[in-house]
Amino acid sequence: MPFADEMLGAQQAETLVSIMGDAAGRPLAATAETARGLDGLSLSGRARALAAGLLADVGGDHTVIAAAVRRALDRPDFDGWPLWPVGLAVATRGVDEGSAESFDTAMDVLRELTPRMTSEFAIRPLLRHDLDRALGHMRSWTADPDWNVRRLASEGSRPLLPWAERIPRLVTDPSPTLPILDALFDDPEESVRRSVANHLNDHSRAHSDFAVAAAGGWLARGGAHSERTARHAMRTLVKRGDPGALELLGFPPAELSVAPLRVTPEAVALGGAAAFAAAVENRGASEARLVIDYVLFFPGARGDERRKVFKLAQRTLAPGERALVEGRHVFREISTRRYYPGRHGLALQINGVLHDRADFAFGG
Repeated sequence: MPFADEMLGAQQAETLVSIMGDAAGRPLAATAETARGLDGLSLSGRARALAAGLLADVGGDHTVIAAAVRRALDRPDFDGWPLWPVGLAVATRGVDEGSAESFDTAMDVLRELTPRMTSEFAIRPLLRHDLDRALGHMRSWTADPDWNVRRLASEGSRPLLPWAERIPRLVTDPSPTLPILDALFDDPEESVRRSVANHLNDHSRAHSDFAVAAAGGWLARGGAHSERTARHAMRTLVKRGDPGALELLGFPPAELSVAPLRVTPEAVALGGAAAFAAAVENRGASEARLVIDYVLFFPGARGDERRKVFKLAQRTLAPGERALVEGRHVFREISTRRYYPGRHGLALQINGVLHDRADFAFGG
C-alpha cells in the first residue's frame, strides 16, 4: 500500500522502535516484529498494530509509558506519523487502567505530542471511554498558546473526522462540542479556524438548524474572521439549498425569471465538456444577491440516478436586471468518480431553488 508505506512504512517503524526503545530502556521485540509485518495493512491498521506492540514491550502501568514518551520527546527527530501509534498506546493504557489519574495522564501526553504530530486520531478511545471528562480537557486547550493544541481541541472532537472511529454521542448530539467551537471560530491561526468550520460542517449534515444557529452566533459576535469561518462551515448546507444557511449568508429568496437552460453539445465523451447557459432576470423590486450552483445528474453504477452540486458563481442583480449565466462541466477521468454512459442532465440551483434541467448524452 504505497500511501501507508509513505506515512508509516518500514523505515518510520524502525525509527519508532529505536527511539522508543532508548526512551524505555529496553529492547522492543514485539514492536520490532510488528514493524517487519506491516505490508498489506491500512494506515490505521498499522497504527493499531504498532500500538499493541508498544504496550506489550513497555509494560508497567500508565506512568511507565507516559514517562518513556516524554523522554522520547527530548529527541527532535521524534515526530511525524510514527507518533500516531505512540499516542494510541498511551490512550489505550489510560483507558484500560480505568482510573481518573490514568485518563488525565493520557490526555496530557497527547497534548504534549500534538505539536509534533496531531493526536486527533489517538484521542478517540479517550472520547469514547469518557466523553465528558475528555471534553473538559479539550475546552481548556482552547486557551493554549500553541495553535496545534487549540486545533486538537476542535479536530479531535469532530463528529465525522476522516480516518477516525465514530463517537456515537458526538454524532447524535452536537451540543457538547459547541463551547469549543465558540471559543475558536475567530482564532488567529487559519488552521484552527478551518478545523472549526469543518467541525460545524460535520454537524450540519444531520443537525442543520443547530449549525445555522451556531454560525449565526459567530456572525453576531463579530470578529476579523467570523464571516469566513461561518461561510466555510455552511458550505454543505448551501449546496443543499438550505434556506436558513442561505439567508444567514445574505442570500434570501429572490423573485427570478430563469430561461430554459441550453446545453451543448447534445452528446459528450470522456475528456469532453458540456457547456451550458441561461438568462436570469431579477423580477423583484429590490436588489437580489444570488449564489448560483449547477447540479449534474448522472447514472450510478447500479443504474440509479445520482446528483452532485458544483459551485458556479455569485451575482448581484438590480431590479429588472438580466444576466447570462454560463458554465461548463468537463468529464475528466478522476479516481473519486466514474462516469457511466447514458442520459445525463444539468440544472441551475439559485439561492437553493433548483430550476429546470436540460439533458444530454454521455458516451463514456
